[in-house]
Amino acid sequence: MRETIVVLKTIRNLLELIRFSHTLFALPFALLAAVMAWRLAGFDWRDLVGILLCMVTARSFAMALNRLADRRLDANNPRTAGRHLPAGILGVAQVTLFAAMCAAGFVASTLLFLPNRLPLILAIPVLVFLAGYSYAKRFTALAHFWLGTALALSPIAAWIAIRGETVMANPADLLPSLVLGGAVLAWVAGFDIIYACQDYDVDCRAELHSMPVRLGIPAALRLAAACHLGTIVLLACLPLAYPPLGWIYWAGVAAAGALLIYEHLLVRPDDLSRVNAAFFNVNAIISLGLFAVGSLDLLVGSG
Repeated sequence: MRETIVVLKTIRNLLELIRFSHTLFALPFALLAAVMAWRLAGFDWRDLVGILLCMVTARSFAMALNRLADRRLDANNPRTAGRHLPAGILGVAQVTLFAAMCAAGFVASTLLFLPNRLPLILAIPVLVFLAGYSYAKRFTALAHFWLGTALALSPIAAWIAIRGETVMANPADLLPSLVLGGAVLAWVAGFDIIYACQDYDVDCRAELHSMPVRLGIPAALRLAAACHLGTIVLLACLPLAYPPLGWIYWAGVAAAGALLIYEHLLVRPDDLSRVNAAFFNVNAIISLGLFAVGSLDLLVGSG
């Protein structure tokens, strides 16, 4: 009984370490791309299982590795010193094993559940790219865009998982997922720049790279707003690449635009106290909301 409790507590700590609940930031876009692809190719439950497993394991691997790479930096940052590794709640060996298991689970999921071989072929390159983000801020202020690209892979990968054979025969078939992925890239980069403003002083002392450090907080917030404008432009262009989307989707894009404006009204250069509200609450609503309206649109056929 005691051993069971210890195991359950370790699992809970690992899920807290990787902020498992934040999987919903990227997962809805992967599922929206899957719904779009299923409308063309037909639904297969193996696709759904494979996409879900790949999303969860890939993100868990990336987050665990990020916590490992940043554990000393986190220890010197008052905002992050209480995280599991610097606080000693979890050990390096435990988190390393967890990351390795997630990486293995990601590769196995592409092999066992996804019907074409492209996901398996691309699995290791994707893991390497995800791992690279954990070190990006040590040498480039573009780390926010690296993170954005990492999450942008989710709708692109979901599309490839379902339509890989078509993509190999006709690369232009990938265009809808690339437009959606571009919107995700700009969206994530924008809110990550906002989030990084909290660590401006710490990053300066540690000689880490970020847009707030490079540009200053006011200019970084303007860049974040420009990224989010790009998000709305790309979301508005998606029906051009994928005509089945109609007025329900357009309403969702308008709502997302309003929410992004609200997000930027929450944060000012001289008041970063509401960054968490902007980062977690608003962005969760945007991702889940766009998945909901996009799926509903395709279900009822408003296009």
